[in-house]
Amino acid sequence: MYTGIVQACCPVDHVDRKPGLLTFGITLPPEISAEVALGASIAINGCCFTVTSMQAVAAGLAVTFDAIQETQDLTNIRSIDFGSRVNVERSAKQNVEIGGHVLSGHIVGTAPVVEVLHTENNCRVTFEANPTWLKYVFEKGYLAINGASLTVAALDRGANTFAVNLIPETLKRTNFSEFSSGSLVNIEIESQSQVIVDTVERIMAERFSDQS
Repeated sequence: MYTGIVQACCPVDHVDRKPGLLTFGITLPPEISAEVALGASIAINGCCFTVTSMQAVAAGLAVTFDAIQETQDLTNIRSIDFGSRVNVERSAKQNVEIGGHVLSGHIVGTAPVVEVLHTENNCRVTFEANPTWLKYVFEKGYLAINGASLTVAALDRGANTFAVNLIPETLKRTNFSEFSSGSLVNIEIESQSQVIVDTVERIMAERFSDQS
């Protein structure tokens, strides 16, 4: 489980691509590397990964992850390279404060950036969405973008787009400052909204089926 509060934004140290498998590593800073063990779950750009190797280094703790083909197909991990900056969050402990909203680290797909609009001390980013999961997104509702819990500021179902507002602190703490038109982000939808929408759709389908 994660909270959607990004704890660090780390550059990728190395990437090794093989058929069906992408192995990559980052260095966790000391403030979030305590008690990391092999097999630990860490969210990278919002996607849950398992630590496959680890080694203490001067800058912190070097850890490695494996991304199978399905993960690459669903997420923007497929496009990372040496030096790419990724959002990092350790899995939440019991009784931790949920500053964002509860996340599982399971990505539904990617969304390309349509527009980045900067005004004084403000930034609004608009994304193109896949209609298959956009139905679970609501204005003023929550979703996770690259692992960060954010509020939907605007929604256009006709155009299949949604937008979020980013404060300066969010831009400073995440890789969102690098967004430009066409950038791909990972999306995790809010689980309760998905359950509600799916339940309503199922009940309506059953009722109409009974009437026919």
